[in-house]
Amino acid sequence: MKESMDATYWNDRYAQGSTGWDLKEVSPPLKAYIDQLTDKDLKILIPGGGYSYEAQYLWGQGFHNVYVVDLSELALENLKERVPEIPKRQLIQCNFFELEDTFDLILEQTFFCALDPSLRDDYVKKMHELFEDDGTLAGLLFNFPLTEKGPPFGGSIEEYRARFSPYFNIKTMETAYNSVAPRAGNELFINLKKK
Repeated sequence: MKESMDATYWNDRYAQGSTGWDLKEVSPPLKAYIDQLTDKDLKILIPGGGYSYEAQYLWGQGFHNVYVVDLSELALENLKERVPEIPKRQLIQCNFFELEDTFDLILEQTFFCALDPSLRDDYVKKMHELFEDDGTLAGLLFNFPLTEKGPPFGGSIEEYRARFSPYFNIKTMETAYNSVAPRAGNELFINLKKK
């Protein structure tokens, strides 16, 4: 892992407002996915959640078993200020790979593409471990050529299928139809079930 992408790196990005990935609202494809969920008891994780407008939206919709993990203390404090009702224990400041828990649903908001690409196989294995039985990994991956100038780092549907298919059944992996304009055509919506 690149040393520069530790907690200090991410806190500095937030402190400087260098957060070009931040939509300042729930991502439309994730909002549409959340809107069709009916089980308010789902235990939900948002890894690398940042300011996590998705967690704020989930909470507002009555999903109170939502957890956010991020390296950045500043990002988690921002979410806590916006949604003070979220228990502090559900805002976890740690390295995603050190998380020890299980979930029913994990929402991916381009966290995968923010990680050093050398960690991609580890990410897939860790995701598999974080589900009890037939959990769902749903959300967004970037769909543009892999670059060394990230984060975000890109990737392709071919790469994602090859990495995820040993561990997950791929229900959906297609270009998101409802991305925000700057990301149109560059986001893949995924819905994967643990094997």
